[in-house]
Amino acid sequence: MKRTILSILILSCSVVLFGQAKKPTIMVIPSDQYCLSRGYKLTFQNQGASQTLPDYKVAMQSDPDLRLVITKMGQIMADRGFPLKDLETELKNISQENAESSLLTSTSSSAPLAETPIDVLKRTAKADIILDLDFEIKRQGPERYIVFNLKGLDAYTAKQVSGVAGAGKPSTAAVPELLLEEAVISQMDNFNAGLMRHFEDMFKNGREVKIQVKVWSSWESNLETEFTVGAEQKELTTIIEDWFAENTVSGRFNLSDGTETFMKLEQVRIPVMKTDANGRERAVDTRAFVNDLKKNLTDKFKITSKLYLRGLGEAWLILGEK
Repeated sequence: MKRTILSILILSCSVVLFGQAKKPTIMVIPSDQYCLSRGYKLTFQNQGASQTLPDYKVAMQSDPDLRLVITKMGQIMADRGFPLKDLETELKNISQENAESSLLTSTSSSAPLAETPIDVLKRTAKADIILDLDFEIKRQGPERYIVFNLKGLDAYTAKQVSGVAGAGKPSTAAVPELLLEEAVISQMDNFNAGLMRHFEDMFKNGREVKIQVKVWSSWESNLETEFTVGAEQKELTTIIEDWFAENTVSGRFNLSDGTETFMKLEQVRIPVMKTDANGRERAVDTRAFVNDLKKNLTDKFKITSKLYLRGLGEAWLILGEK
């Protein structure tokens, strides 16, 4: 018991220290397996292909056990100092945003937005970590117990950063949230330690994102076009690489592929915070980071471009026009 209390205090202090910069935010969602196996799903067309995804709104409205378990999971995390985003609230925000997005089209081709419901959820909530929760309540005679699987996923990269799975002891407790608490509470120290290692890496080495630079077919130039930089001529690809070297954390990025018409940059480490022109500390996300590149190319080389977000952790900068 003393060890558990000490671990909670250490983790809480660590989050407070990180919170002086920007507190990592967390949202609990039911796993794909949980939703799809119970029929909480929606099917839609994504660029001509049929795709089935979990329907969180129907799940929350139809499954009282799920609602209680997610509430309890949120309470367990909040007690350890981790700020949470509420799934139901975010779903309401999405409903409003969907109405606005349906009216949004490209100014060049009139094409609609291509985005999955999960992309919308992640972008709207702007949570750093998604807690992917799967559980099942089972019976053993007159007693019940819960089997669970909890994964901590980086919302930007979809990489798993922590995880725990197990089963609780049989109990006569009638409510599912108490069954979850009895099963999870003894294992949360290791789970939260995994989250803290990820947060430590993120604040030290930057948030990992993916960025692509493309060109419109109508543009007269391309990424091999040379521009004057100081007293020398440089290809645009080199200019952009130099910008990434100067603006990523410790110059960390990987140009994994590229031609005269596109650059694919992966493992791009962007700062979590930056100081703006007024000396204020501001959070940095993928849009803000790539928008700085967009502005740099416009101001120095008169290159017009369009910034397009693909979910939370990936952005395209398309050069030549808007």
